[in-house]
Amino acid sequence: MLSVIILYAMAHLILFEDETRDNLLPLTFTRPVAELRIGILTIKEKWERWLGWPVSYITEDYLAEKYPIDYGKENYLVNASALPSSQLCRLIRQMDFNEALVQGDQLIAAKLDERQLERLVQDKDIEHLQSTDLDDTEYLKINGPWDLFRLNDQALRDDFELVTRDRTSQPLSDTNRVIGDGPVFLEEGARVECAILNTQNGPIYIGKNAEIMEGCMIRGGFSLGEGAVVKMGAKIYGATTIGPYCKVGGEVNNSVLLANSNKSHDGYLGNSVLGEWCNLGADTNNSNLKNTYEEVKLWNYPAKRFVPTGLQFCGLIMGDHSKCGINTMFNTGTVVGVCANIFGDGFPRNYIPSFSWGGVHGYQTYRTDKAFDMIERVMERRQLPFTIQDRLIMLRIFEDTAQYRNWEKHA
Repeated sequence: MLSVIILYAMAHLILFEDETRDNLLPLTFTRPVAELRIGILTIKEKWERWLGWPVSYITEDYLAEKYPIDYGKENYLVNASALPSSQLCRLIRQMDFNEALVQGDQLIAAKLDERQLERLVQDKDIEHLQSTDLDDTEYLKINGPWDLFRLNDQALRDDFELVTRDRTSQPLSDTNRVIGDGPVFLEEGARVECAILNTQNGPIYIGKNAEIMEGCMIRGGFSLGEGAVVKMGAKIYGATTIGPYCKVGGEVNNSVLLANSNKSHDGYLGNSVLGEWCNLGADTNNSNLKNTYEEVKLWNYPAKRFVPTGLQFCGLIMGDHSKCGINTMFNTGTVVGVCANIFGDGFPRNYIPSFSWGGVHGYQTYRTDKAFDMIERVMERRQLPFTIQDRLIMLRIFEDTAQYRNWEKHA
């Protein structure tokens, strides 16, 4: 009975989305913003560890069944694009009901009772919130997909301290060479042999049952997720995050792979983000710097045009379940949607819509029956189901992205 009372009294943390969600497409077509990974952990996992409250979501309707909301008498709403910090978490814990924390005109956090929360969920007006500005509060916030690699260095350092605090690393084999005085942390079952690990620029974290094979050269900050593999002779520059169950080879620089994606062979990936279940064919390369050294522009879904990133280095943003053939060359600032299949010689266009099949010589629509067969086979290899829920999400994405497949309008 006591445990029930404690659960009932526990605060609920609800990660909500605003217009930033659309700026993070195509990565957020298939997941809430809080499921994005930066540093070692996803945004959701960070908030769970920092505040210790159960976490749920306010997200798009078509994602809500898979990622439902859960609330009670005491509810803390937090902007899913904001990353926790000690200052921000302290202010959130101190909030009273009907108080809000804002950054300019953007809501970052609010505390609502059950009645207020229900009105919000029903799209009804709620009482005026007493606002406090966060101008002097330090925290990271994701506003565009490029922020996942741009802010990854600091996020990785913060996560490393959070995840390893008061814990002891598994021993590192003496076949390895460690350069610098920075920390290296190995979780249970992690394997590293005959590698060069340079910690001068940041920590190195090796997740549970992950493996770094012989001959790899890795510069921190670096995170290798649970069950992930870095293949022989790979060269990785920080700050780079390889999510759970990914396989990576060749050369990687300042990139984030969310989970379950493969860049297994030689080739270069720099200043890039890959979603889940992506696969880059052997000798795939991306450019991350224009020949003119100009600022890189990237496709933006709300604007329906290429927008400035403020960055000189920006590579490839690829949505879930997209693949490319061997020797694919991606130009600087390329965006690939969900479930695209790219192949052939030459540089494909800088924006490839979801459910595209083709390359330089033209595209056709990747039919959902064929795409779903592929997804099912890929996920079966990891003993994971492609559920009815997942299919409905992908069908919604197929419908919503038809407007970008221009060839369909002329068919």
